[in-house]
Amino acid sequence: MKSDFMLAITQLSAEKNLPRETVLEAVEAALVSAYKKNNFAPNQDILVRINPNTGGIKVWLQKTVVEVPTDQRREITLEEALKLKPDAQLGDTVEIEATPSNAGRIAAQTAKQVILQRLHEAEHSAIFEEFADKEGEIVTGMVRRIEPRQLFIDLGRTEAILPAAEQVHNERYRVGQRLKVCLLEVIQTNRGPRVLVSRSHPNLLRRLFELEIPEILNGTVEIKAIAREAGYRSKVAVVAHQEGIDPVGCCVGLRGIRIQNIVNELSGEKIDVIMWSPDKSTFITNALSPAHVVSVSVNEEGETATVVVPDNQLSLAIGKEGQNVRLAAKLIGLRIDIKSASEAEEAAKALATEAEAVAEEELPAEAAVFEEPAAAEAKEITEEAEELEEAVESEVLTPVTPEAPTSEEKPEIRFAEDITIPTPVKAGVKAKKKKKKSAPGKAAAEDGIKIKKRRRVSQSLEDYEENEGY
Repeated sequence: MKSDFMLAITQLSAEKNLPRETVLEAVEAALVSAYKKNNFAPNQDILVRINPNTGGIKVWLQKTVVEVPTDQRREITLEEALKLKPDAQLGDTVEIEATPSNAGRIAAQTAKQVILQRLHEAEHSAIFEEFADKEGEIVTGMVRRIEPRQLFIDLGRTEAILPAAEQVHNERYRVGQRLKVCLLEVIQTNRGPRVLVSRSHPNLLRRLFELEIPEILNGTVEIKAIAREAGYRSKVAVVAHQEGIDPVGCCVGLRGIRIQNIVNELSGEKIDVIMWSPDKSTFITNALSPAHVVSVSVNEEGETATVVVPDNQLSLAIGKEGQNVRLAAKLIGLRIDIKSASEAEEAAKALATEAEAVAEEELPAEAAVFEEPAAAEAKEITEEAEELEEAVESEVLTPVTPEAPTSEEKPEIRFAEDITIPTPVKAGVKAKKKKKKSAPGKAAAEDGIKIKKRRRVSQSLEDYEENEGY
């Protein structure tokens, strides 16, 4: 019977995939509950031990050594303890064998339930310890069932959950399909460990590179950074720690066989492998490939970078819906602003004009102090020059005024009639001179001599008749 008991323990250990010692501990804890229920008081401390070789069961009652016991079920005197244990002292615990002859049917049923419960707990604990050490690693499983919000993947000892947020949107899953997934997290719950896996995490790409490329696994080539948009495109920055090794060539492989295996596992996702560089300008240039970059300006304080590309390369640098520049920014950890060459030139001109305007407005105060006297002096000199120029012009251009006539030389007074060109008189009409009164004060000269005036020639018969009437 004892051999049958140990055979059952061994078989149970194999079915549950648990160590034999764990199963024995679970059975011992179950027997403690069974014996306490029928053979011992609830406040008594008992211990059950199973011989792993023979399968023999013994129950030990634990008591504390005191001078005067108050509870005979839990305490023992020093004299009695010395008989059982020669080196016993006050405060020690002494074990007394108290194996009952028969546990009873109810005790056996209780033991069975406790054994199952303890085995479940041991199994959950073993699963948690197994998968907790594999967080971030790749595990392979098979799709067990599909629900609207999640997938259940069989990992052998347990089922993992693939949430909708960790799925790749352009992938289609089916029951029975085998998948490589990245183990994200293991959570201990009342119902056992809860395992979360992912198909879109960047660590999945990192582990696939380690599986396919030996140089990355042994540390010769290192993956510095990964930027991924699951199902569409990814960028991987690599660097070699040994001279003479091309890190990009190692990842791509002969005729692209290595990278093609990874692409096939990720359902055709495009992967760009670029060279990592400690210089951020060079790193940005590599990250924006296949676009050609003219210049890169990095602002360390604002964590931004301005990149200038040729006009015909602008759309290639940005990528479809901004995907190329977005992945490059994630890979480098900077905000990237892309400009075409023409836009950069216009911005530079505008900046230069603005700088000149600011420089003109912000003149030093000392220059303004010295400038005011100089301006006043220059203004005074200018005014003197203008006056001198006016004087010269008046002397050169102004005609000489004739001297006033003397009494001997009487000036001849001329009228407008003398200057006006006479019009021809009509035929058959005689022109008659008309006498005109001189204006008062103008009839005589200064010496009182009268001056004769010429009559204006009449131009028509009507004028003549008027003159006759006059």
